[in-house]
Amino acid sequence: MKKLLKTLRPALVCLLIFTVICGILYTGAVTGIAQLIFPDKANGSIITVTLKDGTKKQIGSELIAQEFTKPEYLIGRPSGTSNLSPVSEEQKKKVDERIQWWHTFDPDNKADIPSDLITASGSGVDPNISLAAAEYQISRIAKTRNISEDDVRKIVKQYTTGRFLGFWGEPAVNVLKVNLALDGLL
Repeated sequence: MKKLLKTLRPALVCLLIFTVICGILYTGAVTGIAQLIFPDKANGSIITVTLKDGTKKQIGSELIAQEFTKPEYLIGRPSGTSNLSPVSEEQKKKVDERIQWWHTFDPDNKADIPSDLITASGSGVDPNISLAAAEYQISRIAKTRNISEDDVRKIVKQYTTGRFLGFWGEPAVNVLKVNLALDGLL
């Protein structure tokens, strides 16, 4: 029994030391630095709006998609993860269903549907869409809200981020922010 305790003691001491260092000190330091340097992002980039009665309401995170299905709103990528092969039958079936949904939802729009409106992202919570996907929806939104397409484009442009470092990736439109701006909340 003494031999077993002698063998286990160094392992338990190491476990305790590394738990304190990695689980408490390191985590606390990273959290503290994040709170000091960029508290908004460290707290989840929560969007808070002031309502007409003066109260503040947390709407959601600008980093996590929210589902919109009404014609007066910009609609984001389909929810749910998709790690399907682009050539799989299951993926083809889902894409065909989504194409049919868009044709039913917006029958006047005869333009090609941008791929990010008919394919889910790997994470399933992508808050952004491409400029092409936003442009595809502008006419419907303007007609439903009885405003000009230029007014909708201005809002879309306002909540479009550019390429990372000016050359990496593609510009992206934040769906939640555009919809809140359309409602006059941002």
